[in-house]
Parts: sequence; structure tokens; C-alpha cells
Amino acid sequence: MILDGQQAASIARAADALAAGQLVGLPTETVYGLAGDADNAAAVRQIYATKGRPADHPLIVHVASAAQVAHFAAAGPPQGGEGPLGGQRSMRSSAAWGQTSHAAVPAFAQRLIDAFWPGPLTLILPRRAGVAEAAAGGQPTIGLRCPAHPVAQALLAACAARGVLGLAAPSANRFGRVSPTTAPHVAAEFGDDLLVLDGGACAVGIESTIVDCTRGAPVLLRPGQLARADIERAAGQRLRTQAELGAPDPKASGTLAAHYAPRARVRLMSAAELRTALQLLGADARHIAVWARAPLASPSAHLLLRRMPDDAGAAAQQLFAVLRAFDDAQARLIWVETPPADAAWDGVRDRLQRATAAG
Repeated sequence: MILDGQQAASIARAADALAAGQLVGLPTETVYGLAGDADNAAAVRQIYATKGRPADHPLIVHVASAAQVAHFAAAGPPQGGEGPLGGQRSMRSSAAWGQTSHAAVPAFAQRLIDAFWPGPLTLILPRRAGVAEAAAGGQPTIGLRCPAHPVAQALLAACAARGVLGLAAPSANRFGRVSPTTAPHVAAEFGDDLLVLDGGACAVGIESTIVDCTRGAPVLLRPGQLARADIERAAGQRLRTQAELGAPDPKASGTLAAHYAPRARVRLMSAAELRTALQLLGADARHIAVWARAPLASPSAHLLLRRMPDDAGAAAQQLFAVLRAFDDAQARLIWVETPPADAAWDGVRDRLQRATAAG
């Protein structure tokens, strides 16, 4: 059932459902999520079962504001963060932290919160014992995000008023498949029994950037809309790699090698490879869909050809909707022009590479 997310009655109905342990389709600026009370183990198990997701694969918890970080993050002494020149930065004073002062959050993580929340950034933090264990997949860490979408913000506030302090909300699709960016995508995925708040098409279109903040320095686990340079500038230091820190990454949502896959098989190709393949197939090209920036032509009346935007942000916003449309058109092969190598395309490139691995 799709409800207008702009209506106060819809928000109240969805918040009541979540407080009662039910699931709701939630719009965010990135993708739509399948939301449940992060502190309700039964609701979280229902998320895993509905998606067909392994129970040890953590979910991102969405909060209304930074004030709710302390509920989910491990309590303890403030942690320092390495500065841009390798020196240690001390934590802000407790007074400056306000309601988050009891959480063991590195100073660089707070700077990221200040810079990008609400917004498409997830931070991996130490999890407070006894809190959201099912949502965290049993891991000692937890992913937290404060979404910017006004419908998500309204719902989170309404949930908080009912004692629900965070919503576990992975993408509202079957596990490993294409993420939804409209309310009808969610309804098509799970049927009319699921209550879905319609907040329009997602403005970002790909999932949030994930930064691990549990190892004394920020580590990029999943690229998204946010530019690496902007993250480093806000954090006051560069993003590290697993190899540099010599420790395995914590499990995090959407970081499996194969993910975000349509039913059709996806292949990344250069513009030259696409032109050659279409020329060789000629009028016999069937059940093939192409998404490319380069101008292409084919004599086949059966070829599905769609123009990819030259702008990385616009391409990200369209990506999942394009893949879903190609699936709906019964394409068996999806050929996508390889994204440019520059950093602005990192999020799109990451999703496409994982989609090809799933084939």
C-alpha cells in the first residue's frame, strides 16, 4: 500500500506501524529502505527474512539526529583521532558534544557528522552492548546514518516520539538485487501488503558513502555521492585503506563483491567495444539493452538504447531505475559504457562493478 509521504496522517500511520513491530517502505535521498525498529529483534528478523538477506550481514540504522548516536554507539572515554600530519587530535569537550558526549566517537567522526549530516553518509562506530544486536548482524560495530529526505526526517521524529530511536533500513529490494528509487519499485518488489511512504524519486539514487570510524583513522568502505576530497577535508585527514591499517574491515552493508544486480547480465564495455559489438550484430541484436554516453546506432529495431548522462550525479540518480527498466523490458544482456576514471564517478563505478560480478 503506497501512502503519500507528504501527509501528516501517512507519517503517523507509518510510525504507529513501526512502533508495533511492522515494516515500512521508507524514502531517503539515496534509495528507498525497508525499515523496522532497530531495537526490536523480531522486526529486524522480519527485515532479513523479507529481503532474503543473511542474518550476519549488518543493516544501517537511520537516526533522526546526531543526538541519537549515544543510544547506539558504545559508551566509554573519548577517542582521539589522527590529524592530517600524523599527530593526535583530542576529543571535543563534553559540553561541545551536547547529547552525544557519552559516546566513544573519534573527533574526526564528529567532524564528518557536523559536515554531512543529515545526508548520504554512514559511519561505522563501536556498538553499545545490548543495543541493536540483530540489526548489527551480531557485529561489535554499527552503521549509523541521519538521512536528509524530509519524509524520512518526519517519520524518524514521529518514531522517536513513540520511543523508537532508530530504524534499521537496508534497501527495499530482494537481497543482492537492484535497489529501489521510487515507491512503485518497492511495491513491485514486495507487493501491496507492505506500507510504503511515497517521497518521490530519490535525489541521489545510489546508497550512502560508508566510512569506518573504529580504527583510529577514517577508512572508506563504500563510495557514494560524497567526493573523497570533501570527506578528507571535513575529517581533517586522508582516508585510509585496509592494507595500511593491517586489519580486516568490519562487515558493512552493501560491500559484497556481487551486489545491485538486475536479472539480466551486466557487462561494462568501452565506447569502441560497444560500437564494434553493435556493428557485428547488426539487425540481429535482440534482448540487448545499452546505456552509454557515446553516440551509438544500430539497425536493429529490437535494441534498447538509452543515453547515459555525462554528469556523474545525474547518472547515479538514474542508474538503478535504468537497470530496472531494462529488466522490465525483458533484456537478457545489459551493456553499459564504462564510467570515466575520475573520482566523481566512483559511486556509479562501484555499483556497476558489483552488478557485473553478480552475473
